[in-house]
Amino acid sequence: MCGIVGYVGRPGKTTGDHGALDVVLEGLRRLEYRGYDSAGVAVLGESGVESRKKAGKLVNLINELEANPLPESLTGIGHTRWATHGGPSDNNAHPHLADGGKLAMIHNGIIENFADLRQELLAAGYSFASETDTEVAAVLLGDIYAHAGGRDLATSMQLACQRLEGAFTLLAVHEDQPGVVVAARRNSPLVVGLGEGENFLGSDVSGFIDFTRRAVELGQDQIVTITPDHHAITDFYGNPAEGTEFHVDWDAAAAEKGGFDSFMEKEIFDQPAAVADTLLGRYDVDGRMTLDELRIDASDLAGISKIIVLACGTSAYAGSVAKYAIEHWCRIPVEVELSHEFRYRDPILDAGTLIVSISQSGETMDTLMAVRYAKEQGAKTLSICNTNGSTIPRESDAVLYTHAGPEIAVASTKAFLAQITATYVLGLYLAQLRGNLFSGQIKDILADLQDIPAKIQDVLDRADVIKELARSMPDATSVLFLGRHVGYPVAMEGALKLKEIAYIHAEGFAAGELKHGPIALIDDGQPVFVVVPSPRGRHSLHSKVVSNIQEVRARGAKTLVIAEAGDEAVRDYAEFVFHVPETPTLLMPLLATVPLQLFACELASVKGFDVDQPRNLAKSVTVE
Repeated sequence: MCGIVGYVGRPGKTTGDHGALDVVLEGLRRLEYRGYDSAGVAVLGESGVESRKKAGKLVNLINELEANPLPESLTGIGHTRWATHGGPSDNNAHPHLADGGKLAMIHNGIIENFADLRQELLAAGYSFASETDTEVAAVLLGDIYAHAGGRDLATSMQLACQRLEGAFTLLAVHEDQPGVVVAARRNSPLVVGLGEGENFLGSDVSGFIDFTRRAVELGQDQIVTITPDHHAITDFYGNPAEGTEFHVDWDAAAAEKGGFDSFMEKEIFDQPAAVADTLLGRYDVDGRMTLDELRIDASDLAGISKIIVLACGTSAYAGSVAKYAIEHWCRIPVEVELSHEFRYRDPILDAGTLIVSISQSGETMDTLMAVRYAKEQGAKTLSICNTNGSTIPRESDAVLYTHAGPEIAVASTKAFLAQITATYVLGLYLAQLRGNLFSGQIKDILADLQDIPAKIQDVLDRADVIKELARSMPDATSVLFLGRHVGYPVAMEGALKLKEIAYIHAEGFAAGELKHGPIALIDDGQPVFVVVPSPRGRHSLHSKVVSNIQEVRARGAKTLVIAEAGDEAVRDYAEFVFHVPETPTLLMPLLATVPLQLFACELASVKGFDVDQPRNLAKSVTVE
């Protein structure tokens, strides 16, 4: 959600000629994809802490800095805010100052007990300039620094965190300690970047990827102090702790648009590589699944009796596709649960339950809390994630990383296809362990999966057909989506993309539900996308879905059909047909989703919207 950057350097550092403000602003620019409504920075100059902050986009802050420059500095922090407590305004933007303006703090997350702390601090004679919970934390830290923390910022941060409840990442600087940034994390992302003569902090590695690829992941309830030459980690009580160093295997160029009009469009076209890379190294030349990265013993996985998939939004639709595949291949019951509802309904879990959490960022708070609950109940937990070193994989018993590369656009595309691919890999591995499929069957399915990247590319090569359709519908205010079997979650994902970036009413329905109520929505000219299953196969639902097309068309709908190559039976009932290459039914979502992504991206662009940063949304939802 919020973007956070911190920096300390020393004169004569060997990695380049840049100051704190240069580093912080570049980091904030790279973190814009997370979604935000205000931005601010603070640096330590010769005269102490100086700060600038503005509501709106980063350009507003840059304009303010041009009008009111900050002094040169080698210590700084920066923030892009997504409003929780208090609306988007200059006053509510971060950083917040305390201790007579000597201390500056930025914050990601929510301080749940801020109201009680605020009353306590008001009673002690302090005042507040904003409506935020962050300023409460800053004033608390300043009070502790002045009275109980020994005028040491790291010690004061430890004492402050012992009093805070909720999910938070905090970064603070104090004019008494130039060349020092202190940060804390609980249930909220924070990564350290290691340089030569300089060190960095970021919400994720995008915040410092221009300057270093060496990073350290922090654990839960840890505090880190960075100086130009060192970093030190403790827990909230001052006990020494260790982080885990890792290397970032993508560079800054991977986060650029690469000639496309938007990150979202670029990421749609990245999908052949995302799927191929997620498959890479997961099987040997004989077609045996080799998931060496899993940390759950194979015998324990073979003995599970139930799978529950936990996810939100797009990731939940990936889980819905997984349900069809895993149940078919493994004969294990699979439930798909929205993370934010899961732990509040008293679910039945035991040691035979495998929890599969799906999160692109690995920081989705609803999912993290659900995973923790499941672990407390004795269930095994496995994470499917795209972000190395993030919290959910670290706290799960096992992890299966997707390899989609950085996804910058808020609306997820390539992460969705990579997540589906990873669930297929997991399903085939479980089928192998349990003996549900013969090795030849697994090898045949893997061969079909290996063909998918080229088939996605075939769809992308005909993107102009879909774009032309979108350009013909600039005044669309409602679009419905129908699908059956694995086409149903594809329909829901297609609808979600339109809601997210084109801001129009869109709904995905199971086609069989049509006559149980939703058909009442059909009126003259109502656009309806229909994901048509293959006519091949003994149990094909093709004829039933063709009947659904006829039903809505008879009531005036404009029918837009996604069908398999060679399926000409739909042409008589559709205003528009887009054919995707033939592929086995269970793998069809990897192809049928792509034209719906292209349609949403182009329609939103035609309507003049910023497809990368849709209103009110953030890339990673790090509050519950």
